[in-house]
Amino acid sequence: MKNDKGVTKRYIVTPDKHAPLHDQKAINVLKKAIEIVKPDGYIDLGDFGEWNSCSHWQWKRKKKPPLEYIIPRVDKDVASAVSLMDDIDESLDKANVKIKHMIQGNHDEWLDMFVEEHPYLDYKFDKVLDLKARGYKYHKAGDYMHVGKLHFYHGHHYGGQYHTANHLRKLGTSVMYGHWHGIQMMSATSLQGPLEAWSIGCLKDMSKEKNQWLKGRPIDWAHCFAIVDFHRGGEFSVQLIKIINGKAHLWGEYIKG
Repeated sequence: MKNDKGVTKRYIVTPDKHAPLHDQKAINVLKKAIEIVKPDGYIDLGDFGEWNSCSHWQWKRKKKPPLEYIIPRVDKDVASAVSLMDDIDESLDKANVKIKHMIQGNHDEWLDMFVEEHPYLDYKFDKVLDLKARGYKYHKAGDYMHVGKLHFYHGHHYGGQYHTANHLRKLGTSVMYGHWHGIQMMSATSLQGPLEAWSIGCLKDMSKEKNQWLKGRPIDWAHCFAIVDFHRGGEFSVQLIKIINGKAHLWGEYIKG
């Protein structure tokens, strides 16, 4: 990065993983990319875990079982998320990345809702992943953070077919998010300069077997992550790295996950 004129900071930004339903080949590509790029910072846009064990939706058509049945399933989900976090942190440590952000997603929030229902249990999202000890700055679901002129959050506030356009209309600022699992971009003009909204896909297993709740509905999801360069004055430029069948091209290098 030191040789890139005008670039003051470079970040890698990653969308929804939904551990244990993450796509390991896509994660392997991400890990290799981190070690190649050696970014100044890393931003996780949330839905790090699926947390189906804590979901209230699963009991919609059946009686909720006793807590002693649920706890082992929660522990299994926690173990999967911790393992994935260790995996990504291994590459971040190799690349000497010191600035790390974790943004809580709506799925991650299910874990906190589970604790609200059972306040004697210690399963808060940021605690089970030990984010403070890992050196992450934590942002709760719905909170916006920014680097330069680009804002980041999970992506669940505004939807619709053209959700990037909707974000620009409602927020009036440039924003990057995940949540929708598909790639979409919209730009707009303003008296303050150009604005951009980016939806950057997911890193979740997209197979029908792991997404039976879709009931066979075709989807526009894509495996992807972003490299964001920040320039003087807070301006930014975005490069999306699309992963196809566990493979990607980055800066002239072919990465196989």
